[in-house]
Amino acid sequence: MKSQKMTLLSLIIVSYFLFLSTQPDLPRFWPPALITSGGQNAEVQMVAILAKRINLEHQLNKMATAQDLTNFKSILLVLGASLKGLGAAGLDTNKEMDRVKGLIEAAQQKNIPILCLHLGGEERRGAQSDEFIKAFLPAARMAIVVKAGNKDGLFSKICQEKGILLIEIEKITDALEPLKRAFNI
Repeated sequence: MKSQKMTLLSLIIVSYFLFLSTQPDLPRFWPPALITSGGQNAEVQMVAILAKRINLEHQLNKMATAQDLTNFKSILLVLGASLKGLGAAGLDTNKEMDRVKGLIEAAQQKNIPILCLHLGGEERRGAQSDEFIKAFLPAARMAIVVKAGNKDGLFSKICQEKGILLIEIEKITDALEPLKRAFNI
């Protein structure tokens, strides 16, 4: 019995290291990270919680602009439109698009890498969300997407065309490991 347990444990350890060796090299991101939304979605709060769980130095600013980039070395941009969120922020789609466009342009000028996330799954897709995805995903070095939100292959298509590493996950908490690896935590 003891021999079987040791064999099983050895198998698990070897499998784990094999799994790690088959994972793609991730683009590198550095703290502190600015977490913001592209579309004023609720999932931006979830990303802040994930960042806290992995001890990533970060600041959440749902309305971040180019002027807010001074002390940040990476951006976590959470894609997905929410009419409720836009309304609560006093924004319409055009104002939010302009805000995010300005933020991305400033980040690119300062060589601040962008990691996009889409954690709302299929429910956070639709015409408005797709506008944000198509407009801003191409600026990312990496994307972490709940698989159900990529059923139509939109993320796959854009990431393949632009050479962006796409990591699909089953559920939101599965984003912890790729975030840790991206930030070398």
